[in-house]
Amino acid sequence: MDNQNQGQLVIIGGAEDKEGECTILREFLRRAGGTQARIVIMTVATELPQEVGDKYTRIFERFGAEEVRVVDTADRKDASAPSYLEAIEKATGVFFTGGNQARITETLKDTELDALLHKRYAEGLVVGGTSAGAAMMPDMMIVEGEPGTNPRVEVAKMDRGMGFLPGVVIDQHFAQRGRLGRLLSAVSQQPVVLGFGIDENTAIIVKGNEVEVVGAGAVTVVDVADIMHTNVDESLKDEALALCGVKLHILPHGYHFDLSKRVALV
Repeated sequence: MDNQNQGQLVIIGGAEDKEGECTILREFLRRAGGTQARIVIMTVATELPQEVGDKYTRIFERFGAEEVRVVDTADRKDASAPSYLEAIEKATGVFFTGGNQARITETLKDTELDALLHKRYAEGLVVGGTSAGAAMMPDMMIVEGEPGTNPRVEVAKMDRGMGFLPGVVIDQHFAQRGRLGRLLSAVSQQPVVLGFGIDENTAIIVKGNEVEVVGAGAVTVVDVADIMHTNVDESLKDEALALCGVKLHILPHGYHFDLSKRVALV
């Protein structure tokens, strides 16, 4: 991650404040260029694209964005529409709404629009996403899974994500839906060592190797790099997982985390 021009990610745990201070959405817009920002709202995840697109358009226009456009890729052929590709080419920030993360990958993965998003991100584009738009950020994402249970392999169903933040697992609505077991199940299935559980109205902002926490809740970071014992290899999918020696960080607003050294920056 040494690309000096690489953009930033604003990864939101869902249910961000849209009426009051709007701390997270303001921060997204500020980083995407403030009053000079050209924002594209991606409504691919939601079944209510018009309604959701209009809501975010009003918010970003209220903050003074120079231009706000909605790109609604209803199916894969839309991901090569010239007008949509032009909008991404000109954008300073792209924001993925909530909904169903499987719709994002089914519609966009390995399309022209996907390739262009990654090209623009490498050039400095700010990519934001809330809820489903957060889940899709890693190279392997949690598609679905049970909340509030102890870890088992079957608790987290995984599939390919969009790959903006490879090498980690992300879960959203974290404290509100009791998803620690689900995040641990997901991390134990993947060849990655870090999992981020992001609470509602809370975000991580990723710039290079540094993660900053913004918002009203907290981010739970699980690190399984130095795990002493796990039975994941011999467990059947409905059996309880043993995970001994997991490291846990709870990081509220203003705290930072170093992805390369895997340490909280206090």
